[in-house]
Amino acid sequence: MSELAEPEEESGRAALGRALRYLREKAGKSLSELAAETRYDKSYLYRLEVSQRLSKRAVMEDLDRYYGTGGLLVQLWKVARREVFKDRYKEFMRLELTAQIMHKFTLGIPGLLQTEAVARALLSGDQETESEAEQVEEQVIARLGRQQLLHRNPAPSVRIIMDEYALRRPVTDPQAWEEQLEHRIEVAELSMVTLQILPLSAGAHHYMQGSLTLLWQEDGSAAAYTEGNRCAELMEDPADVARARLSYDRLRDLALPPSDSIAFIRGVLKEHRG
Repeated sequence: MSELAEPEEESGRAALGRALRYLREKAGKSLSELAAETRYDKSYLYRLEVSQRLSKRAVMEDLDRYYGTGGLLVQLWKVARREVFKDRYKEFMRLELTAQIMHKFTLGIPGLLQTEAVARALLSGDQETESEAEQVEEQVIARLGRQQLLHRNPAPSVRIIMDEYALRRPVTDPQAWEEQLEHRIEVAELSMVTLQILPLSAGAHHYMQGSLTLLWQEDGSAAAYTEGNRCAELMEDPADVARARLSYDRLRDLALPPSDSIAFIRGVLKEHRG
């Protein structure tokens, strides 16, 4: 694909769009013909080629099969979706993608557990224009794409402590919230996932203003990432990571055991249905 620019000369999204256009032209297809054969809207395919939209992963999988490109478009899509996140998250996301062990604490629903409907509801709170609505859709796609790490082979070992607060403030769509509660139970029952609920009865704690993630790589290196009050910090100094791990262990001591946590979520689901 000599017409493609070198990766360092353009953004991931631009590289993906250029690849899509190149493959279509190489196949001798017009946008209208491609739309008819793939059943995707012509204007949608055009906007992908000119980097105005970021598709869902399934679209790239379909086009990879159509062109016989063996996963190339999916790989370019993975690079493009990371650019949706702000610069301060990029290094954290890179480490998250390769982590062998992951421990998380969140006050709300972590992105790894969000359904599409709930992710969209949480991300669209302040949208006002059509352009902002499109940005929300791209952020939803990127957030759902991160969940692929739960299905890696081998999958990472994931422990999530979630504040009861995340179970008590539903989105406005009752059906979407029921599906979200059901999804949390499904993920909690995966063999590589441990989910614990920190009940309100545990009282005040030292992470009431944010979230904490601990990541361990295959080589034994570790990092801690905190978010809160519109700021974020990635810590890789061993002493800082050790302090963050101690904070996490204290939260884990306050949380319900995994089996009790699943039962707790089932109870909230039953209340919601009632």
